[in-house]
Amino acid sequence: MTNQPSPNKFTLKNFLGRNALLTGTLLLTAAGVLTRVIGFFYKIFLSRTIGAEGLGIYQLLTPVLALAFAVTSAGIQTSISKYVSMEIGRHRPVDARNYLFAGLSVSLFLSALVGLFVWREADFIAAAWLGDARCAPLLSVLALSFLPSSIHSCINGYYYGLKKTAVPSVTQLFEQMARVACVYVLYQIYQSKQMPLPFTAMVWGIVAGECASMLICLSVIQLPKSSSQTQGQRPRSALVFGKSASALRCYYRNLMQMALPLTFNRVILNLFSSVENIMIPNRLRMFGYSNSEALGVYGILTGMSMSVIMLPSVLVNSVSVLLLPTISESQATGNMAHIRKTVRRTIFSCLLFGFFCSAGFLFTGKWIGNLLFSNSLSGTFIITLGWICPFLYLSATLNSILHGLGHPGVTFMLSLMACGIRIAFVLFAVPVYGIRSYLIGLLASQIVTSLLTVAILYRMLGKER
Repeated sequence: MTNQPSPNKFTLKNFLGRNALLTGTLLLTAAGVLTRVIGFFYKIFLSRTIGAEGLGIYQLLTPVLALAFAVTSAGIQTSISKYVSMEIGRHRPVDARNYLFAGLSVSLFLSALVGLFVWREADFIAAAWLGDARCAPLLSVLALSFLPSSIHSCINGYYYGLKKTAVPSVTQLFEQMARVACVYVLYQIYQSKQMPLPFTAMVWGIVAGECASMLICLSVIQLPKSSSQTQGQRPRSALVFGKSASALRCYYRNLMQMALPLTFNRVILNLFSSVENIMIPNRLRMFGYSNSEALGVYGILTGMSMSVIMLPSVLVNSVSVLLLPTISESQATGNMAHIRKTVRRTIFSCLLFGFFCSAGFLFTGKWIGNLLFSNSLSGTFIITLGWICPFLYLSATLNSILHGLGHPGVTFMLSLMACGIRIAFVLFAVPVYGIRSYLIGLLASQIVTSLLTVAILYRMLGKER
């Protein structure tokens, strides 16, 4: 007779099995660290291959990419995660699967429309919106990434709802690896021909990464079967996704009731953020920089310094992703005590981790900038930006809790306020005081929104005692 371990005996396997949030966080963090490390060296490679100005042009695509993701996937992914977690909490896995199918169909339709628009209007978007005609061929290639991105985003949302992070972790890692590998192969090809690496090569890397993550998601996903399928029955023509047409409408209605406000919020915020990012080079020119110098400073800030500041946030992002289904499940079961306990622990952990990161950047910022990028200005930016870490990490996790509680409108207003503060600094301070005033605006926006979020959650959860 073999000795079976007692279910009450402490083992690492039992501990991780009972702590889905911790297990998922560890998986996402491990994948995120590897992804960020690869991306970190990738940014160093780009900075030395295409220079600060080229990096600035590449970063100009960020508003378009963020806006496309907001329209096609962001709100739908979050809604899938929330409803999947709720249905699993109610022991209805088939309904959870059907929410994935409903969200995926909407996301595919939207990504096809947005991709076609960006591909056809690349010249107009580059000239009228981004202010640099050199972005047009990059946008035409970028449009090809929207469809595969929507597929793996929805599947990842499904697994986040299940609180199973192995698939999202693997896709995240392979997406980055495929992106870097594609660009490096193209670099070697152009080097053999003694030609400079074109900017479009970096965007082909994005397309390759999205396609790789989509293929992995489609190859490993496992979905529960409906009762008719498990009994070998042939579904009637009136059944869709194993449910009647009226039930199907219910899935779409529930999903879109949450997804539409989230999508609208993300679109508005990304439009404001796009205005902010596009205005920075313009206002730097008003400060006295040439066009090349303005794009160079913008590239150093967004492509070099911010990549360093965001490196530790991989842990915070992992927690944020899994907090939403955890909070939603606790709310569905009426466990408000667990929600309050989670909020308290989140605030304490994020502040402690953020202050630790701030201290590290303050002491090593100059050294990091010179060592990694051979650029002293990037080191100066890292030191200044280091102050925002506690507030940046705190707001990310608390916003996820608000989403889990079903209050996306609150996070929208807070994010809009933060964006408004930054835009005000770009408009009025950057032309007079330069890029350093924008960094102060970043810090001010994070402090204000973090404090307001804590106050709102305290008031909200205090009423539900």
